[in-house]
Amino acid sequence: MTQSQTVVITGAFSYTGKYATRLLLDAGFDVRTLTNHPDRPNPFGGKVTVLAYNFDKPAALAESLRGATTLINTYWVRFPHGSSTYEGAVANTKTLINAAKEAGVERIVHVSIANPSLDSPLGYYKGKAELEEAVKQSGLSYAILRPTVIFGPEDILINNIAWFVRHFPVFGVPGNGRYRVQPIFVEDMARLLFEAAQSKESYTLDVVGPEIYTFEELVKLIGQKIGCPARTVHLPRSIAFFFTWLMGFFVGDVILTWEEYLGLMDDLLAVDSAPPGTTRLSGWLTDNARTVGSRYHSELSRHFR
Repeated sequence: MTQSQTVVITGAFSYTGKYATRLLLDAGFDVRTLTNHPDRPNPFGGKVTVLAYNFDKPAALAESLRGATTLINTYWVRFPHGSSTYEGAVANTKTLINAAKEAGVERIVHVSIANPSLDSPLGYYKGKAELEEAVKQSGLSYAILRPTVIFGPEDILINNIAWFVRHFPVFGVPGNGRYRVQPIFVEDMARLLFEAAQSKESYTLDVVGPEIYTFEELVKLIGQKIGCPARTVHLPRSIAFFFTWLMGFFVGDVILTWEEYLGLMDDLLAVDSAPPGTTRLSGWLTDNARTVGSRYHSELSRHFR
């Protein structure tokens, strides 16, 4: 690796992208980022060049990628909101892949999701599967990383479970609560992105941590670690979702979508392959017990406001 090697990473100021960008900069890479919010504060200062996505201007998008050896793509939408849709995210990502080819990029590191399927009735999982095919058919060297739930200081799901456990006497668990969750630490995820950017091999990797919990076990573990024992009550899925929607109305956020409920309860947040992540959620919760769930983290505020 030389100083002249350039990596373009989408969302370098986002949750996972920020950690991967730090590793790239520390290793001496030149880094550019593509973002929907080029006017937001740049935590890396002049070390990272900031450019807009320009999905509607493919020639300009290709020019922003020209000279880069690798594209790390974290771009996606968690749920449809306003003009942002899964279909639009798929189309935009295909435009990005074609622009990378036009610009002479040699390798794509693409963030997918665990258990994607072209046959899935869930737009998130089907869209991710469609994009995996587009990456594989691009003719470029690639790494496809498939995370489940990513935990860390800025995480949404684990933090907000803790917030609810801190503030309410009971926690509603949809269904039997025995569906699994296998979270990975954000710094482990960033390390795997960094390693994938330097590899020449094409591969697909399930990106998970070393611990698997049922959802009810996860809620109780969080409560135990933060010193607020969680009292769980089992609810039919539709009723649990109604209360989730109602609480989302009061906090001004989308806590979980109906599709996310279905994916969670269909056991799509765990895999059977060996975990490349090494950091244990249980240990991290012990170390961060005072801060996890101390305030609510809003997805809408993070991405749309």
